[in-house]
Amino acid sequence: MRIIAGSFKGRRLAAVRGRLRPTSERVREAVFSILGLAVPGARVLDLFAGTGALGLEALSRGAAAVVFVEDHPASLKVLRRNIEALGLADRTEVLPLPVKGALKRLIARQAVFDIVFLDPPYGSGLAADTLKALAGAGILTPAARVVAEHSRREVLPGAVGGLERRDSRRYGDTQVAFYEYEWQNHFGTRESVG
Repeated sequence: MRIIAGSFKGRRLAAVRGRLRPTSERVREAVFSILGLAVPGARVLDLFAGTGALGLEALSRGAAAVVFVEDHPASLKVLRRNIEALGLADRTEVLPLPVKGALKRLIARQAVFDIVFLDPPYGSGLAADTLKALAGAGILTPAARVVAEHSRREVLPGAVGGLERRDSRRYGDTQVAFYEYEWQNHFGTRESVG
């Protein structure tokens, strides 16, 4: 597994053997192609971060900072190793908590994010639950984008709490849904992704 583009292009990332289904390079390339100019300078939240591939790719492409949320010990160890190997400790924070607990902590300190990645275990139902929690958390900027990776057999809502699905792409068994706030189309402040 490698960083695809940006300042760390080609750098290898450590993986957790057997446990994870990391986001493939093909899917990461597609996601970042769709996000485009939203990435440079963005404050990013990487939920269910695993090895950190999505957040680290964002940093390589110019994101300002990333908060990683991961609570599995083996994944945490690899995530921290990847951050250290790339020398990105000053632009990252790791919250070793379940996602619900991490969201409570981020709400309490009034953190805000421009991009959120969520990639929970397939078939867990956590993608829809997390979207709902995010929509009501008050931690998204008005122009925020939420990228939810899930199994193609799992159906996510078209809209939840003001977040509206703007695009959805399928890559084999993987489906990626892109959400933005509904008001953006009404006022023409940002075009839809895709």
